[in-house]
Amino acid sequence: MITLKIAKEEDLEIIRDIAIATWPETYLELIGQAQIDYMLEKMYNRGELLKELMDGWVFLIAEDGQKHYGFASYSITNHEERIYKLHKLYVLPSAHGKGVGKILINEVFNQVKNAGAKALQLCVNKGNNAKNFYHKAGFIEKESVKIDIGNGFVMDDYVMEYVFE
Repeated sequence: MITLKIAKEEDLEIIRDIAIATWPETYLELIGQAQIDYMLEKMYNRGELLKELMDGWVFLIAEDGQKHYGFASYSITNHEERIYKLHKLYVLPSAHGKGVGKILINEVFNQVKNAGAKALQLCVNKGNNAKNFYHKAGFIEKESVKIDIGNGFVMDDYVMEYVFE
């Protein structure tokens, strides 16, 4: 049975391992290996993940015993308007279609709604099939953005939003 746990510092390697295992299949055709390598090092090094934890990001890990299937992370980004952001949601390719992503997104919805969220936003690459997953979960495309992430790379994304009623 798949359960979720809130990640702690000792779980950061699990998060990094899942990212390393999922990114090539997800992004190779969209952004190429050089940008994958750059972004993984920039976003998933231990120091960056630890900083995110210390800044109040919540990481949820989907697991079944000692087997880890995916993770999600979120945080509040606008206290005044009570807007949260889903920063990351990745499921191992071998676990696609098993409901892991749905379990993760539903728990994020529950946690941010219980915390008083008015909206949950995320960024998704325009070519990423995950857009369909987010549409099914009730997100709508809010805007199109191009974000310079350095080293000559950009993220060409949609900002999607789920509004709580």
